Amino acid sequence: MNKDYVGWGVVGCGVISPWHIENVKKTPGAKMVAVCDILEDKAKEKAEMAGGCDYYLDFEEMLKREDLDVVSICTPSSMHPDMAVLAAKYGKHVLTEKPMATTLAKADEMINACKNAGVKLACIFQRRMTEPFISIKKAVDSGEIGKLALADMYAKYYRSQAYYDSAGWRGTWEFDGGGALMNQGIHMIDMLQWLVGDVDEIYAICRTQVHKIEVEDTAIATIKFKNGTVGVIEGTTSVYPDVPHRLELHGDKGTIMLSGEGISKWSVIGPDGQPLDKLTSGVGVNQALTNPTDISMEGHGIIIADLVNCVNTGKEPIVPGTEGRKALEIILAIYESSKTGKPVKLPLKS
Repeated sequence: MNKDYVGWGVVGCGVISPWHIENVKKTPGAKMVAVCDILEDKAKEKAEMAGGCDYYLDFEEMLKREDLDVVSICTPSSMHPDMAVLAAKYGKHVLTEKPMATTLAKADEMINACKNAGVKLACIFQRRMTEPFISIKKAVDSGEIGKLALADMYAKYYRSQAYYDSAGWRGTWEFDGGGALMNQGIHMIDMLQWLVGDVDEIYAICRTQVHKIEVEDTAIATIKFKNGTVGVIEGTTSVYPDVPHRLELHGDKGTIMLSGEGISKWSVIGPDGQPLDKLTSGVGVNQALTNPTDISMEGHGIIIADLVNCVNTGKEPIVPGTEGRKALEIILAIYESSKTGKPVKLPLKS
C-alpha cells in the first residue's frame, strides 16, 4: 500500500459496532473513514464516535470510496455473506462478526469471493486471542492433561422476550439463522472445537421452551471428535438467572475447568504421582487468569491490528474465513440432528 493508513469502514451501527470503531481508532496504521447504517440517527451517532468520519445510508456508496480498504460487517447474521461478496467486488478486505453466515453455502460464497478478488476475509472469534484461553490451548496441545477423554461446553444464558421483540430479525431463521447456539453460544462452541479439534459426529435435541420465537432457546448435543474425545454441548437463552459459561476438559493426566472468563480448576498429576492443584500451588498458572471478568474489547483489538498487518504484508488473518466456518458447521449439524432425530456425521455438504 502507498498510504500511511489502512482506511476502515463499519456497516451496521448497532450494539457491537463500538467494539470495532474504538479499536480501529487506537490501532496504529488504521483510520476510521466511514460508517453505514440504514437508520440515519445510528449512522450519525457512530460517525461522531469514530471521530467525525463520513456516514452513509447506502452500503455500496460507501464501498466506492478510494480511501476505504477494510469493512467491518456488523449487521444481522444473514446479511453478512452478500455484504462480504459486494465488498470483495469493490476490492475491500472484510472483517465479519459471528456467525459469518447462516448456511455453509453462503459461508463458502464469502470465502471464494474474497479469495478470487485477492482480499482478506477475517472473522471475529476474539476469545482465541486472549487469556485464559491461550494458556488452556497450550496445555492441551502440549499434552499436559494427557489424552483427552471428555470435553464439555455449557452456555446457559438468559434473554427476555423483550430482547427478542426489540428487533425484528432476532429469533428468526431467515435473519438470525438460529437461536441460543447460533447467536449466543457460537463463541464457546468455537472455543471447544479450537481446543479439542475437528468434530466427527453429533446427536442433538433443540427446543423452543419458553420464548415466542421461531428458533431454539434450549439445546443439548452429544459430540464425538475425530481424535476420539467425546463430550456435551448445552446452550440456552431460557434459564433464569443465567450462569457463567463453562468449559470442562478432562484427560488421563489432568483436568482444566473454566467458568466465565476465568479458570476454576487446573489439576494434573504431580511429581509424586498425586493430584497437583496448580491454582493453589501457583505452579505454572498465572493467578490473574483465575479471576472471572466480563469480556473486554481486547480480542477485537488484536484481530483488527492483525488484519491491518495482513493488508500491508499479504499474510493470512489469524482467524480466516475457513476457521470461522467451523463453528457454523457444528451448529448446523446440531440443527440437522435435532430435525432428523438421528446422529449427523461431519463434514456437512454445503
